[in-house]
Amino acid sequence: MINTVVEAGAEALTADALDPFIDIEEEINRLRREKNAVILAHYYQSPEIQDIADFVGDSLDLSRKAAETDADMIAFCGVKFMAECAKTLSPNKLVVLPDGEAGCSLEDSCQPEDFKKFREKFPDHLALSYVNCSAEVKALSDIIVTSSNAKSILDQIPPEQKLIFGPDRHLGAYLAKESGRDMEIWPGTCIVHEQFNERELVKLMVRHPEAKVAAHPECPENILKHADHVGSTRSLLEFVTLSEGQEFIIATEQQIIHQMELAAPDRTFIAAPGPDGTCNCANCPFMALNDMEKLYLAMLNEAPRIEMPEDLRLAALAPLQKMLDMSPTQQVKKSVAA
Repeated sequence: MINTVVEAGAEALTADALDPFIDIEEEINRLRREKNAVILAHYYQSPEIQDIADFVGDSLDLSRKAAETDADMIAFCGVKFMAECAKTLSPNKLVVLPDGEAGCSLEDSCQPEDFKKFREKFPDHLALSYVNCSAEVKALSDIIVTSSNAKSILDQIPPEQKLIFGPDRHLGAYLAKESGRDMEIWPGTCIVHEQFNERELVKLMVRHPEAKVAAHPECPENILKHADHVGSTRSLLEFVTLSEGQEFIIATEQQIIHQMELAAPDRTFIAAPGPDGTCNCANCPFMALNDMEKLYLAMLNEAPRIEMPEDLRLAALAPLQKMLDMSPTQQVKKSVAA
């Protein structure tokens, strides 16, 4: 597997050498101005990172927004596959991420060599891959999808066309049920959404009988069947903001609740419980690797940064562009794809 993360060199400033009295937020803002940087934060980042970001959103939407700016540097507060997407769409921009070890269980579950063998077993199948995968797996795919556009893209594919879907089996099963399509599904899962417990969720619903349940489709079916709304992170945010009701149980990574509280401060949001009745499982350990100090050091040192061979970038771009072509409202500037 190609390592696209270049770590800082020996000469780089480290956390141990930081002035303990430094104002990290002020220094981040200084570097943002001096280096013409745009800071991106996924919904699953800590509130303080979300609050300092130029854009907060889901992974691909953030990369598209960054591509449309004239920034020289993209500081992506998320995980590695997200930063790779940003580099794929913005090859001439420097892309850094606070922690080079911030990976993803879905990406880890679907190694390129294994996915290649899986594809070879179904040579007449079209491969749809969820954006939560490595650049190498994207390069082996025909069309990339997100949780928000996957159903509409599926609907554009002729019903007789056989399909592969990966790497999330729960999202794949949800899409198969919603679309009526029979798909060969890769068996990966998200470690956060996998941990939600049906019994504990039902107990929470009993304690909050007026609460509506909003769930991400990466959750297992036994969680989704209790949901009043199933959708992408952005869709969940829109649902709790626009629908009637005062209480909402949120079955996804709980840091998104920060944006929900900002958008609807008069409403109550409750994180869905884990196996022991707590909501600790709703924190992604990979997302949690990023913090303000690491963001500052990444911008200062210009590393960890994403670098990938041009042939890999172009191969990963092709199925991304196919998705954009099939999503009229999500076009990027033509110059981005060149």
